[in-house]
Amino acid sequence: MPMSGQRLILGFDFGTRRIGVAVGNELTRSARALEPLPARDGIPDWTRVARLVEEWRPDLFVVGLPVNMDGSESVMSTRARKFGKRLFGRYGIPCEMADERGSTREAKAIARDAGHRGNYRDDGVDGLAAALILEAWLAREEGLPPRP
Repeated sequence: MPMSGQRLILGFDFGTRRIGVAVGNELTRSARALEPLPARDGIPDWTRVARLVEEWRPDLFVVGLPVNMDGSESVMSTRARKFGKRLFGRYGIPCEMADERGSTREAKAIARDAGHRGNYRDDGVDGLAAALILEAWLAREEGLPPRP
């Protein structure tokens, strides 16, 4: 496993219908969106997840943790944690949870600025949200302040 600072990371924005995916690395401290994973009640097609793991060979997973604005956890927090534990259990790759407050709102604002028409059900921003979660996690690891 590469030492900290050089790891390749797969980031996830957990959702019940779609799970956003992004890939990033510590060297560039950047992430880019990948195709989201369809999910049924929060359960992805694990064959597709395995293909992602095989293709990217990540050193770490980062899963967005949906917490309330006051920092308390919700039912979705529990489900996201369970998804993270399943990733670790299936692939043996360490998984960290990252506060994702505001990531979907920010992703929608970025998409709107780029001309998105607002139909997020058919044209989601899950991958972009996953990239934002991963970039925020990378910034925190570097000791940089969080996004506003």
